[in-house]
Amino acid sequence: MITERPVATDRLTVNHAEIEGRTGEPVVLVHGNVSSGVFWHPTMTALPERYRPLAPDLRGFGGTEPLPVDATRGLRDHSEDLLSYLRTLELGPVHLVGWSMGGGVVLQLLRDHPDLVRSLTLVNPVSPYGFGGTHGVDGRLNSPDGAGSGAGGAAAEFVRLLREGELGAESPFAPRSVLNSAYVSEPLAEPDPFVAAMLTTRTGEDHYPGDSRTSDAWPGFAPGGRGVLNSMAPTHFRIDDLEVVEPKPPILWIRGTADVIVSDTSLFDLAHLGAVGAVPGWPGADTCPAQPMVAQTRAVLDRYAAAGGRVREVAVEGAGHSVQLERPTEFLTALVEALDGA
Repeated sequence: MITERPVATDRLTVNHAEIEGRTGEPVVLVHGNVSSGVFWHPTMTALPERYRPLAPDLRGFGGTEPLPVDATRGLRDHSEDLLSYLRTLELGPVHLVGWSMGGGVVLQLLRDHPDLVRSLTLVNPVSPYGFGGTHGVDGRLNSPDGAGSGAGGAAAEFVRLLREGELGAESPFAPRSVLNSAYVSEPLAEPDPFVAAMLTTRTGEDHYPGDSRTSDAWPGFAPGGRGVLNSMAPTHFRIDDLEVVEPKPPILWIRGTADVIVSDTSLFDLAHLGAVGAVPGWPGADTCPAQPMVAQTRAVLDRYAAAGGRVREVAVEGAGHSVQLERPTEFLTALVEALDGA
């Protein structure tokens, strides 16, 4: 049975889920943006008993203390929260599994504290060069100020409905609609727990989406210094030297081929939307090309492998952004193989 309880660390009080009485090798499951540890509950119950799954909520999500996010530190507010959580529970080295934004969080923890990581699994992770505003496999900025990334790209109607706790699907911007159209490639049979998890997201300039500032470059905004989306802006979050870490734990990268969020043609990348005519005023591919998110992740992991690390990529055909929910059997098979082989 999954139980939740608060864990008081030296940084904040973390709400986390665990399976009562389960011991074994700890597997720490880190959720993504606009969600909570609930998105890992099916994986927790499916893992073999030799593993001890733990699913903490990140700050501002679920039941964890909603401290403000300093976006100028990239994802380090979250990764250092996670570090304090691991130390409080006296865990480590651990198997880390990060989905979406959580993939960036665990990458940052690996970059800063590789000795605490037994294995790393990335599930449709944010690019190591952040979300939006870059081009090329080396993550070059489209504009020096990161124009096109950060909180300014959030849909105001989605933020409003999230803040108001909208449970229905009448609006395409309702959390339930976004779950069905973007988080998964096909609607889930039992979506209610995941909609409720999305609605735990704290909104505002210190949380989701964050603050924004104007830019002279298209599309007219650049990331601010506060909040979740700005913490993933390429001017604040960037990991392009992962290959230098020692030791080098094995990395498994699982991705859905039908993901519309983290993609080389992401429907959440303003540059791609401009290219297809969905956002007006796009200045063209020479000035503002789409971000090749998948190719960027592959380039960073290829360098890691070339430097002696062990990397495996698993592409799940037809799956969307939440492979662990859409294709649980394929996901679990790949994950357990990675855990057993670490």
